[in-house]
Amino acid sequence: MTLIAVLIVAFLLFPLYWMVNASLQAGSALLRTPPAWLPMESTLQGYRDALATQGSHLLTSLIVSLGTVALTLAVAAPAAYALAQLRLSGSLTIIFALLLAQMVPNIVMANSLYSIFNRLGLLDSYPGLILADSTTAVPFAILVLRAFMLSIPSELGEAARVDGAGHWRTFIRVIVPVSRNGLIAAGLFAFLFAWSDFLFALTMTTSDEIQPVTLSIYQFLGSHTSNWNSVMATAVFASIPAAILLAVAQRYVSAGLTGGAVKD
Repeated sequence: MTLIAVLIVAFLLFPLYWMVNASLQAGSALLRTPPAWLPMESTLQGYRDALATQGSHLLTSLIVSLGTVALTLAVAAPAAYALAQLRLSGSLTIIFALLLAQMVPNIVMANSLYSIFNRLGLLDSYPGLILADSTTAVPFAILVLRAFMLSIPSELGEAARVDGAGHWRTFIRVIVPVSRNGLIAAGLFAFLFAWSDFLFALTMTTSDEIQPVTLSIYQFLGSHTSNWNSVMATAVFASIPAAILLAVAQRYVSAGLTGGAVKD
C-alpha cells in the first residue's frame, strides 16, 4: 500500500517536477527530442527574465492576496461568532444563503461586479480586486469559522460576560485567541483563492498597470511560446508562496478544518 501511495504521489507531482526542470534548461534544450529529464546544462536565465518582466505582477498578487485575507477575516470572524455563539433569529437562513453564494459561478459574479465597479471607479485598482476576491472567500470562511466556533464551550463567553465584558470584548479577548487554528485555516484558503484567481483578474483589469501574476502568465505565455524556460520560471515563482504557506500552516489547517467536527 505504501508503494502504491508513493507511485500515485509521484505521478501527481510529476508536472511540478517538469516545471522546475524546464525552468532550469535553456530554451533550445526543451525543443530536443526526446527532452532532457534532468537539467544537466542548467541555466538561471529563465529566472532572470521572469524577475525582470513579472516581478511587479508577483507583488500585485501578493498585495491583493494579503488584502483579501485581511478583509475576509475582518468580516467572517465576527459573522461566524454571531452565528455560532449568539442565539440569532434567522441564523439557519443566513447559513443557507452562504451555501447558495458558494454555488454561484464566478463568471456570474464577475459580470455583475464589473458593472458595479465600473460605476464606482474600482476597475484597475487594488480595492476592486480585493473586494472581488473576497466575494468568494468570505462565505467559505464564515462556514469554516462557524463550524470551528461551535466547538468552543459557550461557558467561556458566558463567564466573560458575567465579568462585565460585552460581545465585542468577549469576541476579541476570548473567542479570537482560542480560534487561532480556524482563523489560520480560513486565512490560508482566502489567500489561495486570491492568489490563484484568474477570472476576476481578467474581468476587473483593463490595463497592465495593476495585473496579478495569473493573468500576466497567460499573456506572457502568448508572447513567449519559444522561451519556455522563462514561462516555467514564472510559474515556479507563482507557486512558491502557496507551497510555503501550505508547508508552514499544514497542522493549523488540519486542526482548523476538523475543529468543528466534534463538539465538546
